[in-house]
Amino acid sequence: MAMQVLSLTNAAADRVKALLAQRDKPAAGLRVSVDSKGCSGLAYVVDYVDEPNPADDMVEDKGVKIFVDPKAVLYLLGSEMDYVEDKFSAGLVFKNPNEAGRCGCGESFHVADDKSPATH
Repeated sequence: MAMQVLSLTNAAADRVKALLAQRDKPAAGLRVSVDSKGCSGLAYVVDYVDEPNPADDMVEDKGVKIFVDPKAVLYLLGSEMDYVEDKFSAGLVFKNPNEAGRCGCGESFHVADDKSPATH
């Protein structure tokens, strides 16, 4: 059986449902992609999806639809999206087994060189 690209914790699913309900117009779900950014090189990007892109991988978990940019699949494979709230911040976070390291501020991450899509 193939590994799921992304799974959600109950807290993440509840937060995504709340975000979708609060939006001023209906959305098909959220889209997760990876962008070049920060001191470690890559950052997670989460946006609303108005019209699903047929090239995206769709993950349906706990009643929530998450669309994953095909360019991000290799970076996200086997990851878990969670929602964490503490005294100082609240937000969606990713537990990613592909991360080789994270920058000190937590804004960006990098993966081992052999996982780079440029080598495939």
